[in-house]
Amino acid sequence: MAKKSIIAREAKRRKVVEQYAAIRKELKENNDYEALQKLPKNASPVRLKNRCTMTGRSRGYYRKFGVSRLIFREMALKGEIPGIKKASW
Repeated sequence: MAKKSIIAREAKRRKVVEQYAAIRKELKENNDYEALQKLPKNASPVRLKNRCTMTGRSRGYYRKFGVSRLIFREMALKGEIPGIKKASW
C-alpha cells in the first residue's frame, strides 16, 4: 500500500486539475501561453499519475478497471469482476 501522503497529494492534484481545466482550455485556444505559464504547476493534467483505487499502487495499473494487477487478480479469483475468469488450457 502506498503512503497516505502520496495518495493525498495525488487527490489534491486531481482537484486542482479539475479546477483549472476550463481556464487552461480557454488560454490554449487564445494562444496566451504567458498566462498559461502563470497557472500552478499542478494544474497541468500531465502531472497526474494513475493509481490503484484500493491500495494507491502506481505500477501495474489496469486503466479499464482502475486497480493494480495484484488487486485485479484477487477480485477476478473471487468473481467480483464480471466477465473475467482465470485462463486454463
